[in-house]
Amino acid sequence: MPGKGEKVAIGIDLGTTYSCAAVWRNDRVEMIVNDQGNRTTPSYVAFTDSQRMIGDPAFNMAACNPTNTVYDAKRLIGREFSDPIVQSDMKLWPFKVIGGINDKPNIVVNYNGEEKHFAAEEISSMVLTKIREIAEVYLGSTVKDVVITVPAYFNDSQRQATRDAGVIAGLNVMRIINEPTAAAIAYGLDKKPFNHDHKHVFVFDLGGGTLDVSILTFDKNGITTKATAGDTHLGGQDFDNTMVNHFVKEFLRKHKIDISGDRKALRRLKSACEKAKRILSSNTETTIEIECLHQGIDFFSPISRAKFEEVNNNHFNKCMEIAEKCLIDSGLDKSSIHDVVLVGGSTRIVKVQQILSDFFEGKELCKSINADEAIACGAAVHASILNGDFSEKVSVLRSREVIPLSLGLEKHGGIMSTMIPRNTLIPTSMEQVFTTHLHNQTNILIHVYEGERKITMGNNLLGKFVLEIPPAPAGIPQIMVSFQIDNDGILHVSATEKFLGVKKNVTIRNDKGRLSKEEIERMIEEAEKYKDEDKMYRKKVETRNALEKCAYNMRNAINDKEIMMKLSLEDKEVIDNTIDSVLLWLDDNVIVEQHDFEYYTNLLSSVFDPIILKMKTMSLMIKRNIGYH
Repeated sequence: MPGKGEKVAIGIDLGTTYSCAAVWRNDRVEMIVNDQGNRTTPSYVAFTDSQRMIGDPAFNMAACNPTNTVYDAKRLIGREFSDPIVQSDMKLWPFKVIGGINDKPNIVVNYNGEEKHFAAEEISSMVLTKIREIAEVYLGSTVKDVVITVPAYFNDSQRQATRDAGVIAGLNVMRIINEPTAAAIAYGLDKKPFNHDHKHVFVFDLGGGTLDVSILTFDKNGITTKATAGDTHLGGQDFDNTMVNHFVKEFLRKHKIDISGDRKALRRLKSACEKAKRILSSNTETTIEIECLHQGIDFFSPISRAKFEEVNNNHFNKCMEIAEKCLIDSGLDKSSIHDVVLVGGSTRIVKVQQILSDFFEGKELCKSINADEAIACGAAVHASILNGDFSEKVSVLRSREVIPLSLGLEKHGGIMSTMIPRNTLIPTSMEQVFTTHLHNQTNILIHVYEGERKITMGNNLLGKFVLEIPPAPAGIPQIMVSFQIDNDGILHVSATEKFLGVKKNVTIRNDKGRLSKEEIERMIEEAEKYKDEDKMYRKKVETRNALEKCAYNMRNAINDKEIMMKLSLEDKEVIDNTIDSVLLWLDDNVIVEQHDFEYYTNLLSSVFDPIILKMKTMSLMIKRNIGYH
């Protein structure tokens, strides 16, 4: 076990609905168990008038406190408020989302009697903080260094925002790696070293909120990603939401009432749909049963696996379109794929397994790794390698990623000139020569984009900079532009004018919608403040529990047969009434301050102690055969 001073690095799967963490030690991966004894923790944060809850307690609050229980932060992170996906999701969330500065989405909740606005990075940082605390308790060691996984199709903005969330949580994010790559590392752990041959593995990762499909090659040099495709907005939540819409229509048909505006009813219905979805993975039918769903009306409706598959048919078709796209991009045919590996809780859906098996012409799917834990396992192995663990087992599992989207420059007329095509292995570098379109230009404005559209307007602007050049006729200057992507997927761009050797180097980071340095620093300070508030709240709860325990201990004492025989009815009634008044006060006051605790503890003692002392004195005098007057 790592000691207090020993450096330890963990892997974190920061999921849409659930997150988990793992560590490599004793030459194997260990899943980190939370305070509830679970290996996964809900990515939920709930706020009330008195406290903030993260993980399981927050998840349990979702039905009774829907407007202040936040989830799906991963679907918001790195996006703009005006994004059509965000606008669509907002209709399904019970909590409120508004547009902030630079079109950044802000989540609105009521906390401690105040309206608070949180960025998605802050909510994710709270989940990461909880995972860190769980890991530190489990390992008995301080945890600082982490590897965090993201969907392979996350763009630069989403990746940088995830890194920001780690910084706010006080973590050193050693690397952001793709979820399918992490899953492939977990898959490769128990396989024989690929010294003489290679193996193509198709990883199908369908989680709570995203779909990632990747084809990776295992050989003696490690793991290489050949192609990746995906959708950062397709997962188990979407299957649940489709079922919710189906049952909202059914409630309207049966009772002539539209419940789409009742947030609490929708949250309860979604929880029931999620449960039904899981049951339908093993049973062919189940029933949605919710008491008093809306206006006192009980809702009861059966659903079969066939009906579930019908209402979600569009999602299943989309899954296979993405799978086919990835296979085409890899340049491989189906017969070249050695294994089809399932990752993510949503791959337990029978229809998903069936269409995948059919796609690969009846091939048996690989279910040898835990679908919920594989990504965290792979991240833990990668963290151990970065942390300097040269175990023979993990040394062959070094991986090389690819870029998910093409990178390029804007040419005259708004045309995208691709410098590095998507699915190119990183690290990598490319160079290209450009020239001017106007006579006597003294500077060139270089716009860097990511995306697959031929027109830059449809792609994502990563950054821009100006290169000053000596004036010359159009078409004469020779501008060499170089793109370099490092192991972290960060793009470095340089532009050089060949004649005079004028050069400019920049590191391109997607600042569009990202937090500024000042905002991150403010959020770090606030995270510490919330941490202190959580500690104070826990202290108050412990104080309350101590007072309640004191009252019950006194009641148990006076109800003891031996003591009851010696107590007068009048004295017992006095103690009982005092205990009742304290317990009644506790029922009316959830939070107990230290001075309250001291006051009511003294009150109990002032009544209890003299009576017990009198009883003991009487007992002693009787034993000495002395009369008591």
